[in-house]
Amino acid sequence: MEMQELLGRLAAIGPFFGVPFGTEPPGPGFRPLSELYGRRLEPYVAEVGRRIGSGPGRVAASTAQFGIASRLWSVGLGCAALGGRIPDLAADRVWWRLPAAGSMELWLPDPGRGELPSAALGENVLGHLAVLDGAVRDRYGVSPKVLRGNAASGLVGALRVLIDRVPGGPAVSLAAELLAGGGALGGSGTFVHEEGLGVAFVRRSCCLYYRVPGGGLCGDCVLRTR
Repeated sequence: MEMQELLGRLAAIGPFFGVPFGTEPPGPGFRPLSELYGRRLEPYVAEVGRRIGSGPGRVAASTAQFGIASRLWSVGLGCAALGGRIPDLAADRVWWRLPAAGSMELWLPDPGRGELPSAALGENVLGHLAVLDGAVRDRYGVSPKVLRGNAASGLVGALRVLIDRVPGGPAVSLAAELLAGGGALGGSGTFVHEEGLGVAFVRRSCCLYYRVPGGGLCGDCVLRTR
């Protein structure tokens, strides 16, 4: 299956999974995500903080990283589940813009023909996130444990939607391998999957969203078990 066809099928799952692609952007204002992780990070985190009411500090930075991680997992895991291949999601190959209302929009100028097998999912997405995480740690002091937990939680969130909309396929095994003790996200939480019942996940860190006014605790938050 060509990558363009695969991305078209992925968009049908939901807006969080869909990503436009092609040589022409779907509108003005798109820039490489690698630029966001440089001088544009602070204005972006400040805008996230304004929208959630937390201010431009650690909570906003963690929330911003969590949102980007969730989008990348949705695209990568979705393509792996539907077609066994993933687009190259390196930080300089994915472009972004933030609309006046709504979440970050992504665009792939060159999705390729699906050169990367699904087994490269973790290395590809986590390699991208390593660039973002380094900037967030340095500028906002968000701990590596929190950022790692955010990445794991975003992966499980994408998985939940996928197995609800597209039963079967390799999505569960791919996620489980990444979250297992020897996996790339091993130690970030406890993951359980039962056929017919879905997935359960309890992370070993907190994304800090409870500090947002009216935020409360997330469903997989470690604080729920204390």
